[in-house]
Amino acid sequence: MWRKLWNDSDWAIIICTFLLVCIGLAAIGSATHVNQEPIGFGSLVVKQLIFFLANAAVVIGMQFLNYHRLKDWGNIIYGITLLMLIAVMAVGTSALGAQRWIQLGPITIQPSEFSKLLMIICMAKMLEPRIGKLDTFKSLILPVLYVGVPIALVFLQPDLGTSLVYIAIFVGMLFISGIRTRLIKIIAGTGLLLMPLGWFVLKEYQKQRILVFLNPDIDPFGSGYHIIQSKIAIGSGLIFGKGIFNGTQSQLNFLPENHTDFIFSVIGEEFGFVGCIITGAVFSYIVGIPWWMGIHVGMISGILAPLGDLFESNVYEGAAHFAAGAVHVVADGHLDGGQFAVQYRGQHLCLQNQ
Repeated sequence: MWRKLWNDSDWAIIICTFLLVCIGLAAIGSATHVNQEPIGFGSLVVKQLIFFLANAAVVIGMQFLNYHRLKDWGNIIYGITLLMLIAVMAVGTSALGAQRWIQLGPITIQPSEFSKLLMIICMAKMLEPRIGKLDTFKSLILPVLYVGVPIALVFLQPDLGTSLVYIAIFVGMLFISGIRTRLIKIIAGTGLLLMPLGWFVLKEYQKQRILVFLNPDIDPFGSGYHIIQSKIAIGSGLIFGKGIFNGTQSQLNFLPENHTDFIFSVIGEEFGFVGCIITGAVFSYIVGIPWWMGIHVGMISGILAPLGDLFESNVYEGAAHFAAGAVHVVADGHLDGGQFAVQYRGQHLCLQNQ
């Protein structure tokens, strides 16, 4: 078994993952100034390393999991997902104007991150019997309601970015399920026409993000501060960067949340254009969606600022480590037969007979 596991492993992904973790640890260490004080158990670098090791153990363990059983657990997983999201609203921890986290002793988890993977499994279970049958608006009512409940719970935290991720996943799975193109065109056209009305649904800070996206200089010391400082950081890194622990924006704390949302700005400043290209290439290969890195780069460089923390920082977030690791095992495993098809690199995302 172990020999087969060794031979069947995708070593390119393993090496790229290890490289990305090393880059992440270095960037987090620089952002949290580990060179200025002893590294203790509470250090973010140590926590990140613990999350990585725990994730590695989960990945290895899931290699022995019969993923076909996930189909039978779909409804239970959906219930667990809703309970986690409701628990956030009931007993969650608030920070930066949002209630998205649950405190479990020394560990803070963000259920919406885990829910991304869980909802893929749930949606696959729900869409399997509807493959090739999504040809009327009536046939879309149940799937939309099914996905709409967790999306609404996430949106109320409030977390607009993750809500958009859920919607993107759902639309992608509808395509794979064979939804009629005519329905997509009608829905997209209606959405564009109604988009101006969405302005009145957005919260004030979300409206401000859109205005700052159009012109960061309208509030350079408020909402536009993040974008301006991240541009300065990335631009000052030039080709090879200023070197680890030598970035002025990160070391002098001009970058807000520099160890999470703006970790890429730290990489750009201290490792330069070369470091950005290496990080982007490695991340793109692992995820298999090159434009996903572009979304985050666009966000922190001002191009897609209104999306907020859509990407967050998978280099940092422990929850994202677990979710990404599980996807790699379930999706990149041996899905050459059977019924479960959350697959890798543009393959089927639904439960179906192969």
